[in-house]
Amino acid sequence: MANHHRGHPTERQALDAYVKLMRAADTLTARLHRQLSQDGLSESQFGVLEVLYHLGPQHQCEIAAKLLKSGANMTVVLDNLEKRQLIRRERDPGDRRSTTVHLTAEGERLIAELFPRHAEFVTAQMAALEPGEQEHLGTLCRKLGTSPGAA
Repeated sequence: MANHHRGHPTERQALDAYVKLMRAADTLTARLHRQLSQDGLSESQFGVLEVLYHLGPQHQCEIAAKLLKSGANMTVVLDNLEKRQLIRRERDPGDRRSTTVHLTAEGERLIAELFPRHAEFVTAQMAALEPGEQEHLGTLCRKLGTSPGAA
């Protein structure tokens, strides 16, 4: 969708950049979704396995924060991973409200198999940009994502 807004040039520029950013993100997300669905995983499920694989056991709320997911959404994701015996949850004896999530041996085997393919896939997708452009994009995205924004 072209930007047909007739407002101030600053608005037009911001809207144009936003549309391009969202289209690129949506396109890459759709491609990733197709790849993950072949392995029977959602993006959120893969994200949980990846977090646990690289960081070790985590509290459920920490995983939700890392993946920018709500607590309720994370519960559903973890329920589904637990049904597949890819993770296990343990209540903290000192605080029964707190749950630590662990990879099972099967979960570790699966993510160890999938992660190299995932890294290769993402690398291939990002190859449209030169290494310096990838670094610059990362810097810009971090700046945009951490800015306070207008309320």
